[in-house]
This record gives sequence, C-alpha cells and structure tokens, in this order.
Amino acid sequence: MSAATTSPTTTAPGTSSQGPSRLLASLRHGALGKLLILAVAAAVLVPLAHAKWSSGVWPHALTVDLSGPFGDASTWIVDNRDSHWLFVYFLGHLSNAAVICVRAVYLCLLALGWTGVTALVTLVAWRVAGLRIAATALITLLVSGVLGMWVPTMQTIALMVVAVLASIIVGAVLGLAGGLSDRMFRLLRPVLDTMQVLPAFAYLLPFVMIFGIGVPAALLATVIYAAPPMARLTALGLRGADAGVLEAVASLGATGRQRLLTARLPLARKELLLGINQTIMMALSMVVIASMIGAAGLGDRVYQALASVDVGSALAASIPIVLLAIVMDRTTAKAGERLGADQGGGPAAWLRGRFVWPAVAVVTALAVVAGRLTGSLVWPTASVVDIAPPVNHFKEWMVDHIYSGIPVVGGTADWAAGFTSWVLNPLRDGLTALPWWGALLIVAALAWLIGTWRTALTATVALAVIGVLGVWVPSMNTLSQVLAALVVTLVVGIGVGVLAAGSARMEKILRPVLDVCQTMPQFVYLIPVVALFGVGRAPAAAAAVVYALPAVIRITTQGLRQVSPAAMESAQSLGATRWQQLRQVQLPLARPALLLAVNQGVVLVLAVVIIGGLVGGGALGYDVVAGLSTGDLGLGMIAGIAIVCLGLMLDRVTQPTDRRAGKGARA
Repeated sequence: MSAATTSPTTTAPGTSSQGPSRLLASLRHGALGKLLILAVAAAVLVPLAHAKWSSGVWPHALTVDLSGPFGDASTWIVDNRDSHWLFVYFLGHLSNAAVICVRAVYLCLLALGWTGVTALVTLVAWRVAGLRIAATALITLLVSGVLGMWVPTMQTIALMVVAVLASIIVGAVLGLAGGLSDRMFRLLRPVLDTMQVLPAFAYLLPFVMIFGIGVPAALLATVIYAAPPMARLTALGLRGADAGVLEAVASLGATGRQRLLTARLPLARKELLLGINQTIMMALSMVVIASMIGAAGLGDRVYQALASVDVGSALAASIPIVLLAIVMDRTTAKAGERLGADQGGGPAAWLRGRFVWPAVAVVTALAVVAGRLTGSLVWPTASVVDIAPPVNHFKEWMVDHIYSGIPVVGGTADWAAGFTSWVLNPLRDGLTALPWWGALLIVAALAWLIGTWRTALTATVALAVIGVLGVWVPSMNTLSQVLAALVVTLVVGIGVGVLAAGSARMEKILRPVLDVCQTMPQFVYLIPVVALFGVGRAPAAAAAVVYALPAVIRITTQGLRQVSPAAMESAQSLGATRWQQLRQVQLPLARPALLLAVNQGVVLVLAVVIIGGLVGGGALGYDVVAGLSTGDLGLGMIAGIAIVCLGLMLDRVTQPTDRRAGKGARA
C-alpha cells in the first residue's frame, strides 16, 4: 500500500526529465516508431515510384511474363518423359510404383468383395475404437453401397491407404530429424509453417506438370500435402519428452537408439497418434480435391456433378465422403485415447488379445465366401437407390420458391445478388483502385505492427511477387472475397464462441456439430451452397464462411475458458457486470487465442475461396481450374504461385510474432 501511494509523488518530479527518453523508447520499440519509419520511407519512395511508374494497378513495366517459360518447360517434360535419365531412372519408377501400389490395394479390396470389406472394416473399428464407431463404419459402407458409390468408395480408400502410409513414413522421418536435431528443427519449422497455410489447390499444378494427369500426380500431391502435420507433431512430441525420464534412462547407460525406442517414442505416443489423425484427415481432403487431376473415386463424382450443377449426384457422392471422414477421425482419436489410458510399457490391452485378430481374420474369410456365393463382388445393383432425381426435383422447387419472390426477406438468390452488389463488388473495386504502392504499404504496416520487420518484409515481398507475375487484378478479386468472408466468419464465429464460453449447455450442443464440421473435406461444402445460392462469387464466399466457422468458434471458446479464474474472481469482487468482465478481462487476456482464431480463419477461408473457382468464384481459383482443364499449365502455374504468395501474405499479416503476442498465439 505504501509503495502504491508514494509512487505518484516520487515519480512525478522525474517525469519531465524522463519524458524524452520514454518518447525515444516508444518510437524505437512501439507501434508509433514503426509507423513513423514507414511514413518516412513512403515519403521518400512513393513520389519516385509515382513519377516513374504512376499509380493505380501494378505497372506493366514491373511484370514478368512466365507463361512462355512454363509452357516451354511443360513441352520439354512431355518430349523427354520417355528418354531423359531423370524420368527413366527416377521419376518414371516413382510414377510406376505409385500406380502399382494403388492398384494392388484396389484389387485386394475388390477380391474381398463387398461382404469381406464390410466385415473387415467393421471388426477392426470395433476392436480399435469400440462398438459405437464400429456401427458407424458399418453404416458408412452400407450407405455407400445403397447410394451406388461402392466402387468409387473403394477407389478412394485404395488411394487413401497408400497416401496415408507414405505420408506417415515421410512425416515420421522428417519429424525424427527435427526432434533429434536443433539445426534440422530450425530448418524444418519455417518450411512446415509455410506448407500448412497454403491452399490445397497450390499443390496440384507442379505435380501435373511433372507427372501429367493421373494417379501418380494425385498420390504425390496428397503425400506432400498431408505429411507436414505428422512431421511437426512428431518433432514436437520428441522435443517435449520429460527431461527427468530421459536423464534417468541415460544414467542407466542406454545408447541413443535405446533412449529413442524406450523413452522418447513412448512418451511422444499421444503426439504421434494425433499426427496420424491429422494426416488421415488432410489426406482425405486432398484425395477428394485431387480428383481434378485424375484421382478416380468419390471426389471425381463430386467434381463431375458440380461441373454440370447436378446437385443430386454431388450429394450422393458427398455423403460417403462425410461418413468416411467421421469414421477415420473417430477411429484414430479413440485409438489415441486408449493408448493414453494404457499405462503399460507394451502394446495396449485392447491389442493384446490372443485370439482376437485370428477371429477377425476367420470372420472376414467367412464373409468373403458368403459374398462370392451371392455371385457379386461389388454391391448388388438391385440394392442401389438413386437419390439424384428427387434431390434435383427438390432443388428445382427451391429455385422456384426460395431463390426469390419471398415477401419482405426476398430469397437466397436475392441475398447472394445483394451480397455481391453491396459487399463483394465495392470491395473488389476498392482494392483494384488502390494504388499498388499503397497496398504494399498497408501490408507492410499491418505485418510489422503485429510482428517483426522480417514478417513485414516477407508479406510485402509476397504481395509484390503477385504483381510481378501480372495477376494483380485477379488477386485483388480473390482477396476481396477472402476479406468479405473473413469478416462474416469472425463476427459470427467470435460471437458464438463468446456465447458458448459462457454457457456449458450451449457448448455441449455445439461440440458434436463442430466435430463433424471439422472432419468434412473442403469440397463437400460447395454442394449445399450451390443448392441454396446457385453459382457465383457469393456462394463461394458462403462456403468459405461455413468451412472456417468451426475452427474460429472452437478457438474462441477455448481461449475465453482458459482465462485465469483468479482474474475473473477479482473482477467479480469489484462488482463488475458480466459485460464488463467480458470486455475488460476475458477478451484482453484471451487476445492470443483471438489472434490465432483470426489467423486460422484467414487460412481456412482462403482455401475454400480458391476452390470456389469451381462454382463461379472466378479470379485465381478459376485460372487454376482453366489451366488444368485446358492444358494451359502456364496459366495454372502462375495462378498457383500467386495463390501461394497470397496465402503467405495473409498468414504473415494475421500471425503475431512479436515477443508479447507471438508466444501465446503460436502456443
């Protein structure tokens, strides 16, 4: 108390003498100093840039046409694919191995027949994850057959099996290297950070250019896309092992290999299981998207249906995708819980049954025999129900009654048109009319204010590369859709998260919904918005909002619930109302979580806005689709690089890396 009462009188006389030093410190370290430096740089450089290149959109003199070099590279690859040593002795064998592995798994599934596959998957799910998950797996396979999607489902599972195994191996090797070597971890971390913020579309074009359209390109793109979570979580698990346990093992004279096998890996098993779970979910998402480059299966059915706006067929293919995602997510999550509960050093009890797995093999064999006796290895055609006609009829009814003409509120088409006219178009026109140097300054200021000068430099260079590539206008179009969808996502997501944090009942209701939504691949979100809103930029933004909402809601809820109870009790003891507690205590203390929610919202919104090019979103997503469908790999590659740069810029602008906010957000 005495210190508190005397501090004003003791520090007041020194205020005038310390004022200049405090001002200098503020200018040097604070936001004011950063903005002042940028203002001085702008005052010097902007007049020079305006005099030489004028304002407006990115000047043509600063662009580089890469379509010719990319076209030449594509031609060279096609001409030398059968003769050059790189293809003959390496890439060709890699391509053949991919085809052979996927085909072998697919043929094994066909040989088991629909009865054998159903029995095997159900029994394995029961043994690994319990009766409820086994029932879900059984329903998933039966629904796939009834909807006439048995063969596409087997094609997707075959590609998934190979892709997940390869992703786990690659990710585990990289994770081991990063977990055991500080230098390798420092090298891997920025690469993994960048890879995990890039939209899935950005991975397609390079593999198409090298391997062409087909299974090899789809498989390898999936592996590269799905491996980073396994690598990151493996490295974090190994590096986070209990130091006391490691010292105890080392004191017993264990070698480095023995310490790894008996201490580090067992201690990191939760992270390893989580890495496998995330790898499976990302692989499924990418396998569906990779249907655009020749991956057969459920994704191809969705893609073909969306191309013809056949909502019924798209729904028939998307239902098995969603059910597969739920089964895979729940099975691996439950396995992780059981491993965590098992305190023994050996295999978990639920895997140690002496007769369990032989019994599974016997029952599966009997199911295979029963299936062959029925005379059909695939799902019987007589048991297929075609839901496409009634769904399409319902969609037509919606067009006639819900799209427009509803008194007072209008209709979904009216809402989409209004959102496009009043939000998307002005935002696009404003970003396009913004001077190119103004856009660079805004990005540099935002990135530097919440991060470091390296962050600002990375974001500014990424945006400048977009201009150099000559795709400034379509990139601003894409950016306008991202910003509009992000604002809606944050308003709704943070609002719902605040309500869920204050109500245990609401959180309990939301939890299963959010769990299901976070397991669904990106492609699936396009189907309901096309049915409700038709095609265009507004439906693409709506799909992005729905896709990103679960993550924003969950991060906001967790951040608010993790606020220190002591701080909340102090505010209550001072008579603060609930609104005051939220505004003055919870939200400030949950700032790192809220910044993380913004960052994740940006990344997820961008991913679906790009895919929205399939349903009329236009801009960069459309350029990628056009490049893939017309064989113009120059156009597609330039758009893909621009997507990478846009994702990198948005991530750096929304990801705090300063010493105060960065630690909390990255944690």
